[in-house]
Amino acid sequence: MAEHIFKHGLAVLGAGKMGGILIEAFLKHGLVSPHHIFATVQQSSSERRTISSAQITPGNNNHAAAEKSEVILVCLKPLSVGHVLDEIRDALNPEKLVISIAASVPTAYFEIRIGSKVPVIRAMPNTPSMVGEGITAICKGKHATTEHLEIARKLFDAVGKTVVVDEKHMDAITGLSGSGPAFLYIILEALAEGGVKMGLSRELATLLAAQTMLGAAKVVLETGHHPALLKDTVTTPAGCTIDGILELEEGKLRVTLIKAVVKASQRAKELMFTESST
Repeated sequence: MAEHIFKHGLAVLGAGKMGGILIEAFLKHGLVSPHHIFATVQQSSSERRTISSAQITPGNNNHAAAEKSEVILVCLKPLSVGHVLDEIRDALNPEKLVISIAASVPTAYFEIRIGSKVPVIRAMPNTPSMVGEGITAICKGKHATTEHLEIARKLFDAVGKTVVVDEKHMDAITGLSGSGPAFLYIILEALAEGGVKMGLSRELATLLAAQTMLGAAKVVLETGHHPALLKDTVTTPAGCTIDGILELEEGKLRVTLIKAVVKASQRAKELMFTESST
């Protein structure tokens, strides 16, 4: 087991679905002792469940959690961020690190709201993190260093892969890898429905579709080949695959998926709020 990298406390503010997934992964990989995790949920939240692997029960005192921690992980909805930052501002200083997974909230918002040179890292994980196959993009604010990025990378590597990007790309990443699993579930469901239409049981069709999608993605990752090249290796002249591809092209699947990512990315920009909306 790896040596604990957090010896003085890790606060998880908003230990709901994603927060709970992250806590479980941090404990599994030995990144932090359960005694050094201070999780919170909103006072009115019904999510005050116990984190199963270590019997951690979230509280609701954000200030106390932040005060006891060297790293503060903000797992809140965008509209809750400002209020919570006001609560914990006095518990923060430049020796601490704030990491936010709040969608669409820029690092500059944190820096202005906190009002001191506290380092901030912005992250966008996705839901496959629950099975250790997530992808998280991280970027740093103006007070954060490469060492702070490395701390964030170690954390999010516990739930999959991590990439460092410029903050200007974060809305596009939200639209692609953040929303992408939902788009892929629709494709997977549709492939399975095609199998059912052709006489397969729903259970078998879903298994075939899911494993095929998983395997195809793994080939892309392990070979590094362009998806178009890999598509061509499956498509034989006058074969059945090219007929299926023709149907996809006539149905505008390609352009529809591109537009879905663009629309989701644009919506991510709209979610960005200012002082006037909090």
